[in-house]
Amino acid sequence: MTSFDSSPTLSLWRLLLALAVVFILLATTGWTTLSHQRGPGESRQAALVSWAHGRIGHRTLPDPAAPARTIAAFFSSIGPSQGAFLADAHPLVVGNLDGAPVTLRYRANRVSLARALDAEQDRVDHARLTTDGRREAVRRAHRFASLMEPGRQILAFDPTGGGRMAEVLGDLDRARQVSVIVPGVDTNLLTFQKTARRYSAPVGMAQSLYAAERRAAPGSRTAVIAWADYTSPVGVGIDAAMGRLASAGAVRLVALADALPGDSRVSLFCHSYGSVLCGVAAADLPSRVTDVVVAGSPGMRVERAAELSTRARVWAMRDADDWIADVPHLALGGVGHGADPVEPEFGARLLSAAGANGHTGYFEPGTESLDNFAAIGVGSYRSLTCASTDSACRGGISGGTGTGSETELAYEG
Repeated sequence: MTSFDSSPTLSLWRLLLALAVVFILLATTGWTTLSHQRGPGESRQAALVSWAHGRIGHRTLPDPAAPARTIAAFFSSIGPSQGAFLADAHPLVVGNLDGAPVTLRYRANRVSLARALDAEQDRVDHARLTTDGRREAVRRAHRFASLMEPGRQILAFDPTGGGRMAEVLGDLDRARQVSVIVPGVDTNLLTFQKTARRYSAPVGMAQSLYAAERRAAPGSRTAVIAWADYTSPVGVGIDAAMGRLASAGAVRLVALADALPGDSRVSLFCHSYGSVLCGVAAADLPSRVTDVVVAGSPGMRVERAAELSTRARVWAMRDADDWIADVPHLALGGVGHGADPVEPEFGARLLSAAGANGHTGYFEPGTESLDNFAAIGVGSYRSLTCASTDSACRGGISGGTGTGSETELAYEG
């Protein structure tokens, strides 16, 4: 019998398995486009050029790539009225500027949404638009109008390409506990929220988690962010089997965590491909991120949780009917995302996902997965339901009561 211990044969075998990642994904979910998504459009570039030439009095405006603390110091120095002027004059920049006051970002993004809505409504009536193009323009116009509804707090908005955005539920400035939802493939402007299968989209996920956290700890000051501020893979194709888009998104996620106001404790809830992004970001996350939770993960691009190089607690769950379990968990030549986070050898704390019913049901009300998310979000670790294979998942944690207290949480790594 031929041995697989020899290096050339083993490498070939791994390559075949890596290629199988793509084909199994395609066979499971249907053939999807493998082409790269469109990059930023001219409107975003024009906004940056205009910002670069802008002034407040005799002062130049800060580099948008400057650290969040530099941006925060600038806006503090110019005061609210001049900040509002900049939000109205440069909405696409201020609305996406980490370190700018969140209320100014909300204001700027309403201006950007209004302009995007006007532009899309003009497209709808354009004589040269194809039937499909008109249908998409109508859908985008409806989405812009929805995002402008009273009370919505849009933290990030860029309509170019497939669109990127983030929305806040709760008072982000006063929150002591912030939960960030990081979604997976096919996340864009049109899928940011859904009517059917509501809890499979970022807005529905955030609404469900926010309500669950309020039930779990009525006195706590919490906020939830539906974070779709990265370019996700289109469909489950070659981009979904590689880490390029996760790497780009990780930079944006780390910037968000660094720029959140105050000293709130932050938990990340990373679904599907979003868990790949969280794995790439883990080593650079600030210490305020105390928990990284992955659900339905194809891998975090490491073989062991310890390789993530983070002091945050790493949690993992998977529903028994989630098709992601059938995807080979390996990595070779940039294809695949590494070990399965719910395998005991990976070293994550394993949580129950009972009731989730497949790959997209983790945020459904009434599920143990959602209850576990909420318990972590408010620091109520004693309320967690471990997976049957890890009855000690709560070990080494103290200080979380879930009563709304602002006790420092101890971590024994």
